[in-house]
Amino acid sequence: MFTVMQAFTSGLSELMTWTLALLGIYFFGSSVGHHFSLCPLDNLGFSWCPGCGLGRSIHHLMHGQFQVSWELHPLGGFALFVILWRLIELILHIKKQRKLWQTY
Repeated sequence: MFTVMQAFTSGLSELMTWTLALLGIYFFGSSVGHHFSLCPLDNLGFSWCPGCGLGRSIHHLMHGQFQVSWELHPLGGFALFVILWRLIELILHIKKQRKLWQTY
């Protein structure tokens, strides 16, 4: 049975994961030249991938470099918006679950 505490901790772990991911992108997201990549297409030698540049685009967007962000990946702003929206949803969910937990 899925309890209130399990829902709280699962939301908290996702919140921590997204927060750490955004902090990592903010501080370590930009690299000059070619870098290590987990992208399977890049590792197979393809020069184009629909997701490549997305992390660097988000990095530059968070630093206010909008033109560079757009040039690296046009959907970087949308991806950042979706992640921030999810963070807000998780915070609201955790606050709601905490209220329910306190009523027991």
